[in-house]
Amino acid sequence: MYVKKIIHKAKVGFKILRNEGLISFIILGLRFAEKNLSKLIKTNQEKHLIDTKVKYNDALQADYTKAKTKWTGTNKKNLSFNWLMPPPGKGSGGHLNIFRFIKYLEDAGHQNKIYIYTQHKPGKINDIINLMGDSYPELKAKMIWINNGSDIDSADGIFSTSWETCYPSFNSSAKGKRFYFVQDFEPYFYPVGSLYSLAENTYKFGFYGITAGKWLATKLKKDYCMETDYYSFGSDNNIYNHINSTPRKEIFFYARPHTERRGFEIGIMTLDLFHQQHPEYKINLAGWDISNYHIPFPYNNLKTLEINQLNDLYNKCAAGLVLSYTNMSLLPLELLSSGAIPVMNEGSNNSLVSDNPFIKYSANNPAALARSLSEIVTKPNLNKYAKEGSKSVENNTWDQSGDKFVKIIERETRKSE
Repeated sequence: MYVKKIIHKAKVGFKILRNEGLISFIILGLRFAEKNLSKLIKTNQEKHLIDTKVKYNDALQADYTKAKTKWTGTNKKNLSFNWLMPPPGKGSGGHLNIFRFIKYLEDAGHQNKIYIYTQHKPGKINDIINLMGDSYPELKAKMIWINNGSDIDSADGIFSTSWETCYPSFNSSAKGKRFYFVQDFEPYFYPVGSLYSLAENTYKFGFYGITAGKWLATKLKKDYCMETDYYSFGSDNNIYNHINSTPRKEIFFYARPHTERRGFEIGIMTLDLFHQQHPEYKINLAGWDISNYHIPFPYNNLKTLEINQLNDLYNKCAAGLVLSYTNMSLLPLELLSSGAIPVMNEGSNNSLVSDNPFIKYSANNPAALARSLSEIVTKPNLNKYAKEGSKSVENNTWDQSGDKFVKIIERETRKSE
């Protein structure tokens, strides 16, 4: 059939060549080629996947409107916990915090296991461990890559650490009290739509929420009737401390252009105004490589730094600009420990997490934020003020938060629902 069609087209072509000339023949040939090429492209074109950020079938199965089996509690002294998390990466503050609290459970005599979950095909655990390097606390916990909830073993408690990891935990038949280690209001990471809803739905799964700070605990309890408790933010005094009492002529900005909640654009506008008023101050941008961005003032592009490099940097800075439009960042208290006064956008998402009087909260616009930075660097006796600020967080240690966290988990795991 196809051969007959080609013969027919050839006869038509020769007829046009004989009767209408070479130009008409070429035009016909080009039209034929264009038509068949478009068909070929259309046939071979890959179709778009339905991107749910979580494995499609896991999202499909999770019907939170149906009753789930309730946890009956346990009398065991030493408990076992499974932790579901996305693959850790170098410099991930969220993962560092997860590992920090797993370590507190280990130190309290409890056993932990880490499950790595992603919508993509499983990778190699050794690659993750090598990428992590020495950026994370050393744990006894074994790390395993899983495909779905059926790969999860029973334990006394099963933790989800991101909205995606809630789905395999919810679908799993593994026994264990379900916990949700919530570090941010993750629906805000997306425009209102499918992904927003998939993230939001996890607060309706019936998990017990342990949140980073009071704002999240309050919001989840109020908006979703979720059982919650929270730990306070801390600072690691072994890493961050005040070591420079000389006048400081530098500014720090946590620059994360691909992380919307960190307000990169407003931060740049703020620093543009600040530089016009105080050109003598060196501006340090750290958190991401911003060399491909047009920055309208002189700056130092520090990219992504190792944790052990941060204290020296912070001790050079008079102030640090840290913007957050969801849950408060971990950085303000760390900056304060090093004697750099944090300037932040005002809002309950930040002030309910920390009401430290040395944090400078500002109206959320570039002019007001720049004015707040200026007020800090022109403050009389700034060196003395910075040292007082550092002392104000000496007792805000992670060990206090870890102790509270362990007590909450032990209490909730041992009682029945």
